[in-house]
Amino acid sequence: MARIAAVASALPAFTYSQGEITDTIAPMVTQNASTQAVLRRLHGASRVDTRHLVMPIERYRDETTFTKSNGMFIEVAANLAEQALRDALDTASLAPEDIDFVMFTSVTGISAPSIDALLVARLGLRTDVKRVPMYGLGCVAGAAGIARVNDYLIGHPDDVGVLLAVELCSLTFQRDDDSMANLIATGLFGDGAAAVVMVGAERAAHMAITGPDVIATRSQLYPDTEAVIGFNASETGFRIILTAQVSELIEANFGADVTTFLRENGLELDDVERWIAHPGGPRVLESFQSALRLPDGALDNSWRSLAAVGNLSSASVLHILSDELLRPLLPGEDTVLFALGPGVSAELVLLRWPT
Repeated sequence: MARIAAVASALPAFTYSQGEITDTIAPMVTQNASTQAVLRRLHGASRVDTRHLVMPIERYRDETTFTKSNGMFIEVAANLAEQALRDALDTASLAPEDIDFVMFTSVTGISAPSIDALLVARLGLRTDVKRVPMYGLGCVAGAAGIARVNDYLIGHPDDVGVLLAVELCSLTFQRDDDSMANLIATGLFGDGAAAVVMVGAERAAHMAITGPDVIATRSQLYPDTEAVIGFNASETGFRIILTAQVSELIEANFGADVTTFLRENGLELDDVERWIAHPGGPRVLESFQSALRLPDGALDNSWRSLAAVGNLSSASVLHILSDELLRPLLPGEDTVLFALGPGVSAELVLLRWPT
């Protein structure tokens, strides 16, 4: 197993209230008054108070192309990833040259060479660092990335592995798209990044690291759900797919999947002290709570994150994890971190603070 040494998040400098964002984009999405009223109602019910954007809000009024928005993605993603990783390395008392393995994930832009390759010279990573760019997992990728870095470190217990997640959701904004999916998404998603530094078991034994161990992970793919959530590529960029079936899938499957996962590791639902749920939106969080039969307040950390920054896609659970690491933690305490994404797929990670 691997140990999480540090987690750091990075957010763009431009911050706006939900009301400011709604007022700016409503006439860009539709000129129809009744549809605008629906958009405003959905935004108001999103439980999102503020969001960070990569540009001043007035610039979103300008006509753009996928080429321009993706060019900005490459520039800003590299900057935010660098900031998050530098902060995480400082917290872990590690240097860039200590990194042996880098996994990068995003679903809101594309780059070849990938963003992780651009960081090698900027950060001073070794030129023999192993790199795995990962695309297409969407919101589930933060949890899945921790699991996959853990897989690498199990086989390389003396190594240092890093997960980088950058999602610039505002750059995928679609003008003149009055679909229900776009009306909902324009009120939910924000921009942000996160970095997770992890070390193998042998390396952890020789370091003063108080972060949690990755005890177990589980991946779950639900067949025939390709049309439930995701992106469609178009001439103007990525158009979101988002349906009510996400909550239905959670209600039907998630409780049993988590219960099985925990029992395989000698635990029951009541044994878990903390839950870190992907804040996909109000209905998603309510469905998680219902499916897992959690008491009120169990997912407050996810609700707070949703209100403060919105849904950051793959970076969301990592953003919440960075906050959880600042809170008092008990030796032996069990935490389950989880997320859902396109597929539809789920990823579960069992964390335990060392004794």
